[in-house]
This record gives sequence, structure tokens and C-alpha cells, in this order.
Amino acid sequence: MRSTGFPALAAAVLLIGGVAAGLFGPQPYMGLPLLAAAPLAACALSSFRVSLLVAVLACVASVGLNLYLDRPATALFVDLADVVITGAVALIVNRARARQEYRLAQVRDVAEVAQRAVLPDPPRRVGPVRVAARYVAAHAEARIGGDLYAVLATPFGVRAIIGDVRGKGLGAVSTVSVLVGAFCYEAEHVTTLAELADGLEEVLARRGTSDTFEDFTTAVLLQISPDGRTAQVLNRGHPSPYLVDERAVSPLEPTTHELPLGLRLPGAGTSGQMAADVFPLRSGAFLLLVTDGVTEARDGNGAFYDPSIRLTPGAYSSPQCLVDALLRDVHRWTGGRNQDDMAVLALAAGAR
Repeated sequence: MRSTGFPALAAAVLLIGGVAAGLFGPQPYMGLPLLAAAPLAACALSSFRVSLLVAVLACVASVGLNLYLDRPATALFVDLADVVITGAVALIVNRARARQEYRLAQVRDVAEVAQRAVLPDPPRRVGPVRVAARYVAAHAEARIGGDLYAVLATPFGVRAIIGDVRGKGLGAVSTVSVLVGAFCYEAEHVTTLAELADGLEEVLARRGTSDTFEDFTTAVLLQISPDGRTAQVLNRGHPSPYLVDERAVSPLEPTTHELPLGLRLPGAGTSGQMAADVFPLRSGAFLLLVTDGVTEARDGNGAFYDPSIRLTPGAYSSPQCLVDALLRDVHRWTGGRNQDDMAVLALAAGAR
């Protein structure tokens, strides 16, 4: 939204200062630079009408000063020409800036639509599981990035993924799109999370997204049993999820640390021998999955954010309440200075 307050105030100060300098300054043309600068100050963020008004007032002030001081007609026209030319340049700049703002707004809208298409918000309930998710970009201008999540009801239980594609720009967005699509397909058909991870590895290998050791995806694959009593977690180099219940906020650390997706070494075989870790779920417990934009958020002293310390056990009535509380607390922790995109996914298997 365009702001007119400060630029208009600056323009008014320049106009008043130009008149005062012209009347009381030691040199006859001391006020002219201030009058000429007033339209330029207004055009920075003000509307076209405000900029035009300031330019007209500057012209009137210039003519008025010359008449009041009884300067020759030549001086009057020279001063007026200076102010008119500067004002015209300011109006041209104002119109160009307005067109650029409009185009940028269109690009942002397209990016937001693309974000929703590539990474749609999951429904609030998937099978017996209540769900809440949020994607927060590090910069308001960048509404699309490399974090991903998805939740799907399958014959094996409710399965979810959260991940972070390393890399920048459209390449990362393209990988997000492919991984989310591959997850939704593979999760319906394979019986174990290890097989699901293999399917995602194969998709990345076919696309050739891991030509360098910087192109990979950290991810957590999760499965809630049909009865809601256990959760299987397969961690591929991603920040651990958290179990949030009445007693504690506990990170679900993996038994073995595996490489991220896309970094499988040649000849290493498949992931089929990897067993997912199994964790019991108490009634009313939440599973909280985050990307490193949360766990690597820093305060003013450079300390990392730790959900297991900052969150309050038993204080959340729904997954959405948990997600909102977490993001508000991260915002307070960083002072509103997000260093990275954040994706947050919260799941609750039973009624609370």
C-alpha cells in the first residue's frame, strides 16, 4: 500500500523552507533548490495527485517570491522554468514507479497462486487425523520457496511428509512440485515408509536434481496408525518432529541418522533395510513437524529457537492453535526478523 504521510510532510517542509530561505536568506536564489526539491520528495512514495499538487505549489511559491522581492522578469521565468522542469521530471518518475508497483503486485499475485498450486494447504481433517499447516516466507515479497508438506489418507494409515529442498529459485519450486506429486502417488501404494523414501529417491534421480552435493532434500516421512496409537517416523536428515502432549514437548530423535533424499551414494542399494522409528501416541497428543526455518531462528544474541523449551505442554486445544502459538513465539524470538522460510505441520490423531 502506498504511503503519503512522510513524503508529503517532507515536501511541505521543503516548500516552507524554500519560501523562508528566499525571503530571509543572504543570497537571492537560496530558496530555489528547496522549492525544486519538493516535487522530487513527494514523488518518492506519494500518489500522482499529491505530487502534482506539490509541483503546482512550488511553481506558485517561486513566482510569488520573485514578485514579492521585485526581481526582474528574466529571473522570474528562469526560476519558474527550473521548478517546472524539476516538477515534470518528478511526475514522470512518479508514474513510472506506479507502473512498476502495479507490475510487481501482479507478479506477487501470480507467485501466490503458484504457491497454492504447488503446495496446497491440506484439509483440516484427513481421515481420523486433524491437521493444521502454515507456510511463512522469510520475506513478504517472496511468497514461494523450497519448503514442502503434504498429508494423505492411505490404506496403511495417515501419511505425511515435511521437507526442505536445498537450492534456490524456480529449480527448488519445481522439485517441491515433483516431490509432493510423487509422495501423493507412492504413499497410496507402498507398504513401508522405507519403500516410500525409495520411490522419492528414484523420482529425484530420474529428474537429475542431485548433480551436486548442494542439491538435496531433507525430509521427515511420518505414518499414524489407523487406530491412532502409534506414529512411525523415518527421518532423512531433517529436524526431528516433536511430540506435544500434556506432559512434555519431546523431540522424536531418530535411532539412526540417514542421508537426505537425493544424496544416496552409488551402489548403496535401497532404503528397504531402514526401519522407521515407532513412537506411542497418548490420547490428545500432537505431532509437530517443522523445517529448519523454525529450529534455526535466532534471537538478538544468536541463540537458536528450541520448540521443546519454548512451547508449553498441554496448552493447545487444536493443531491450529499449536501452529499459531509456535509462529507467534518464533516471531517474538526473532523480533520479526525471519532468516529463512518456515513450514509447520501439526497433526492430532484423536479428539481432544
